[in-house]
Amino acid sequence: MSISLQKGQKVSLAKAGGGSLSRVKMGLGWDAVTKKGLFGKGKTQTIDLDASCLLFDASGNHTDTVWFKQLRSKDGSILHTGDNLTGEGEGDDEVINVDLQQVPANVTQLVFTVNSFTGQDFSQIANAFCRLVDETTGEEIARYDLSGSGEHNAQIMAKVSRDGEGWSMTAIGVTANGRTVQHLLGAVSPHL
Repeated sequence: MSISLQKGQKVSLAKAGGGSLSRVKMGLGWDAVTKKGLFGKGKTQTIDLDASCLLFDASGNHTDTVWFKQLRSKDGSILHTGDNLTGEGEGDDEVINVDLQQVPANVTQLVFTVNSFTGQDFSQIANAFCRLVDETTGEEIARYDLSGSGEHNAQIMAKVSRDGEGWSMTAIGVTANGRTVQHLLGAVSPHL
């Protein structure tokens, strides 16, 4: 059963029957808002949102980034399935797969971000969400709606952190500005 997360809410990634998840995917979906044109005709613009994953060690040092220019982490534990340039279609538009058992021991936090590469702000984006799915069963574990239209063009979505022997997910949902994930490093730091 999926949990709809609110800002700051934390959920354990332990399986209901015991043990912890081994493979998860973070899905990002969105649609462009249809703008009213001349004579009331709607026009849909192209919006390129990008999902990214930043890896950090226990000291808060940035160790790696998975994004549309580097689709695989250096250690191979995290894989971005590719860049969707429009958000068209149903379901997840971009996906980042994580093999939690293969994430190096020195990496303690994975922070997921979304930014508008084409520069539009979130007032022009509809139905945006991120969700965490147990990749083994296909079950949605948690969903975070990226509501909050505004003049920001990026959002720090969520983090997955080592929690004892397992992992937990915290919804962050903080707005930011930056057309690429490199512009978001400073905004991510307070949430580690």
